[in-house]
This record gives sequence, structure tokens and C-alpha cells, in this order.
Amino acid sequence: MILPILAYGHPKLRQECKEVSQNNHQLQNLIKNMWKTMYAAKGAGLAAPQIGSSLRLFIVDSVQVYENSGYKDRRLFITDSGIREVFINPVITERAGDNWIKAEGCLSIPAIELEIERRMTVVIKYLDADFTEKEKIFSGETARAVMHEYDHIEGILFTDYADKELIREKLEKITRGDIEVDYKMKFNKADGKP
Repeated sequence: MILPILAYGHPKLRQECKEVSQNNHQLQNLIKNMWKTMYAAKGAGLAAPQIGSSLRLFIVDSVQVYENSGYKDRRLFITDSGIREVFINPVITERAGDNWIKAEGCLSIPAIELEIERRMTVVIKYLDADFTEKEKIFSGETARAVMHEYDHIEGILFTDYADKELIREKLEKITRGDIEVDYKMKFNKADGKP
């Protein structure tokens, strides 16, 4: 099922998420719905809080970024040609490499792209969809996507790295729901009702 994506201004986007229990019988269905929702919105990553679930869970598909963008600069995919991965209860253990600035967007904050500085490499421990423990190193575009989605489960948005005054008006429009998107969204209207 395709779920609505919470828009900027919704309080659930600012909550630090809880660990996922292996006994969560709805987890596989949630993951399946997250993939459907992400692809319907033409995204490359989606975190559980973006669909209203305060769990330490996110998905990343950087393969499509690699395939669809005609990347000439292979440095942006140093260790792979992208990934399609589920991250459950992830913990970033290291951010390394050079800082690099690149435009980022977010499904919860449509119509805004910002130049964001991030490290080139990330080391992350997590459980995959089968609850198998993993520790991997990602670089370039994949690392950027992983760090972006990881921020979501910590209650951090990519706009936190930018001067919000420059985009204040756009953010207010998103909060009010005064924006058109071609995917399902849920807005936190001024009346306080989600």
C-alpha cells in the first residue's frame, strides 16, 4: 500500500525514533509499503518517521540514482554501483573522508533542494530485513543517502544544515500544505491537526 509522506512541520519528523523489535509482526509489511511509497514518490530513500512510524528503520535505493543520472564521476560511487537495502536499528560508527557539498532534496520537504556538506564515507552497523547483523562502509552518493535517512530517525532534517531564513517562506508553504506534489502527503495544518 502506498502511504502518505509526512510534510515538513509535522511533529513526528522531529522525534528520535525507537528501536525495532524482532517480534514486530507488522515489520515486513511496513517495509514492503515503504518501498512502494518511496518508488511512487520517485525517491531514493525513505525513513519510517516520514510515513508516521517512529521506528529506527529506513530504506535506500541508490542503484537508481546511479543508473538514472548517467554519472560520469565514478568517485561518487567508490565502493559500489549503488545499493537497495533495508536498515533496521542502524548506528553510524564513523563518518570519514573529505567533506563535499552537493544538492539534496527530501520527500518530506518537496520543491526545495539545498547544497549540503557531508563526509564522503560512512561506516554503519545495522540489521537487514532478515535481522542479519551487518557492518558496511559506504561512500559517495550511497553514503550521502544513508546519512540523510539516518538523520531522519534522529529527528534531524536536511534543512537543519542550512540557513532556514533563506527558505523560510517555502518551508511555511509546505507546513500549510500550500504545495502541489504528485504523491500522497500528510500535512500538519495550522490548526494543529495532522
